Amino acid sequence: MLPVFLLICSNVFMNLAWYGHLKWFGKAEEGQKSWSILIAAILVSWGLAFFEYCLQVPANRIGFHSGYTAYQLKIIQEALSIIVFMLVAWVILGEGLKWNYIVAFALIMAGVCFAVLPGAQTKQ
Repeated sequence: MLPVFLLICSNVFMNLAWYGHLKWFGKAEEGQKSWSILIAAILVSWGLAFFEYCLQVPANRIGFHSGYTAYQLKIIQEALSIIVFMLVAWVILGEGLKWNYIVAFALIMAGVCFAVLPGAQTKQ
Protein backbone atom coordinates (compact mmCIF):
# COMPACT_ATOMS: atom_id res chain seq x y z
CA MET A 1 0.00 0.00 0.00
CA LEU A 2 2.92 2.39 0.57
CA PRO A 3 3.76 2.55 -3.15
CA VAL A 4 0.13 3.39 -3.98
CA PHE A 5 0.01 6.10 -1.29
CA LEU A 6 3.26 7.62 -2.59
CA LEU A 7 1.93 7.50 -6.15
CA ILE A 8 -1.23 9.32 -5.06
CA CYS A 9 0.83 12.06 -3.41
CA SER A 10 3.13 12.23 -6.43
CA ASN A 11 0.15 12.67 -8.73
CA VAL A 12 -1.16 15.57 -6.68
CA PHE A 13 2.07 17.44 -7.37
CA MET A 14 2.13 16.34 -11.01
CA ASN A 15 -1.40 17.50 -11.73
CA LEU A 16 -0.87 20.79 -9.94
CA ALA A 17 2.28 21.31 -12.00
CA TRP A 18 0.60 20.41 -15.28
CA TYR A 19 -2.77 22.10 -14.79
CA GLY A 20 -2.71 24.37 -11.74
CA HIS A 21 -1.08 27.20 -13.66
CA LEU A 22 -4.14 27.37 -15.92
CA LYS A 23 -6.08 28.73 -12.95
CA TRP A 24 -3.40 30.50 -10.92
CA PHE A 25 -1.70 32.38 -13.72
CA GLY A 26 -4.86 33.20 -15.67
CA LYS A 27 -4.94 34.46 -19.21
CA ALA A 28 -2.01 36.50 -20.40
CA GLU A 29 -2.30 39.55 -22.57
CA GLU A 30 -0.38 39.94 -25.83
CA GLY A 31 3.27 40.90 -25.82
CA GLN A 32 5.98 40.72 -23.19
CA LYS A 33 3.61 40.14 -20.29
CA SER A 34 2.44 36.84 -21.77
CA TRP A 35 6.05 35.61 -21.99
CA SER A 36 6.78 36.54 -18.39
CA ILE A 37 3.63 34.72 -17.22
CA LEU A 38 4.58 31.68 -19.29
CA ILE A 39 8.09 31.63 -17.83
CA ALA A 40 6.72 31.99 -14.29
CA ALA A 41 4.26 29.13 -14.93
CA ILE A 42 7.09 26.93 -16.22
CA LEU A 43 9.31 27.68 -13.22
CA VAL A 44 6.52 27.04 -10.72
CA SER A 45 5.62 23.81 -12.55
CA TRP A 46 9.24 22.64 -12.42
CA GLY A 47 9.31 23.37 -8.70
CA LEU A 48 6.20 21.25 -8.17
CA ALA A 49 7.57 18.50 -10.41
CA PHE A 50 10.60 18.21 -8.13
CA PHE A 51 8.32 17.06 -5.31
CA GLU A 52 6.49 14.75 -7.71
CA TYR A 53 9.75 12.96 -8.49
CA CYS A 54 10.76 12.89 -4.81
CA LEU A 55 7.66 10.76 -4.26
CA GLN A 56 7.37 8.87 -7.55
CA VAL A 57 10.89 7.44 -7.61
CA PRO A 58 10.62 5.88 -4.12
CA ALA A 59 7.09 4.66 -4.92
CA ASN A 60 8.33 2.80 -7.98
CA ARG A 61 11.42 1.42 -6.23
CA ILE A 62 9.45 0.23 -3.19
CA GLY A 63 6.68 -1.19 -5.38
CA PHE A 64 9.09 -2.96 -7.73
CA HIS A 65 11.04 -4.52 -4.87
CA SER A 66 7.76 -5.51 -3.17
CA GLY A 67 6.67 -7.63 -6.13
CA TYR A 68 4.84 -5.27 -8.47
CA THR A 69 5.99 -5.40 -12.07
CA ALA A 70 6.98 -2.22 -13.85
CA TYR A 71 3.87 -2.66 -16.01
CA GLN A 72 1.63 -2.88 -12.97
CA LEU A 73 3.22 0.20 -11.39
CA LYS A 74 2.75 2.21 -14.58
CA ILE A 75 -0.86 1.15 -15.02
CA ILE A 76 -1.65 1.98 -11.38
CA GLN A 77 0.12 5.33 -11.74
CA GLU A 78 -1.89 6.27 -14.83
CA ALA A 79 -5.19 5.39 -13.14
CA LEU A 80 -4.26 7.42 -10.07
CA SER A 81 -3.21 10.29 -12.32
CA ILE A 82 -6.67 10.35 -13.87
CA ILE A 83 -8.39 10.23 -10.47
CA VAL A 84 -6.28 13.12 -9.19
CA PHE A 85 -6.75 15.01 -12.47
CA MET A 86 -10.52 14.69 -12.18
CA LEU A 87 -10.34 16.28 -8.73
CA VAL A 88 -8.03 19.07 -9.95
CA ALA A 89 -10.26 19.76 -12.97
CA TRP A 90 -13.36 19.86 -10.78
CA VAL A 91 -12.10 21.64 -7.65
CA ILE A 92 -9.44 23.99 -9.06
CA LEU A 93 -10.49 24.54 -12.67
CA GLY A 94 -14.23 24.30 -12.05
CA GLU A 95 -14.83 21.86 -14.91
CA GLY A 96 -17.73 19.45 -14.76
CA LEU A 97 -17.66 15.72 -15.35
CA LYS A 98 -19.49 14.47 -18.45
CA TRP A 99 -20.87 11.02 -19.11
CA ASN A 100 -18.30 10.17 -21.78
CA TYR A 101 -15.44 10.97 -19.36
CA ILE A 102 -17.02 8.67 -16.78
CA VAL A 103 -17.28 5.83 -19.32
CA ALA A 104 -13.69 6.36 -20.46
CA PHE A 105 -12.49 6.37 -16.87
CA ALA A 106 -14.43 3.17 -16.09
CA LEU A 107 -12.76 1.44 -19.03
CA ILE A 108 -9.32 2.52 -17.80
CA MET A 109 -10.13 1.26 -14.31
CA ALA A 110 -11.19 -2.08 -15.81
CA GLY A 111 -7.74 -2.25 -17.41
CA VAL A 112 -6.13 -1.60 -14.03
CA CYS A 113 -8.15 -4.42 -12.50
CA PHE A 114 -6.95 -6.80 -15.22
CA ALA A 115 -3.34 -5.74 -14.67
CA VAL A 116 -3.35 -6.41 -10.93
CA LEU A 117 -5.71 -9.41 -10.72
CA PRO A 118 -4.75 -12.00 -8.14
CA GLY A 119 -2.60 -14.51 -9.94
CA ALA A 120 -1.53 -11.98 -12.58
CA GLN A 121 1.97 -12.60 -13.77
CA THR A 122 4.55 -11.13 -11.42
CA LYS A 123 8.20 -10.41 -11.97
CA GLN A 124 10.40 -13.38 -12.69
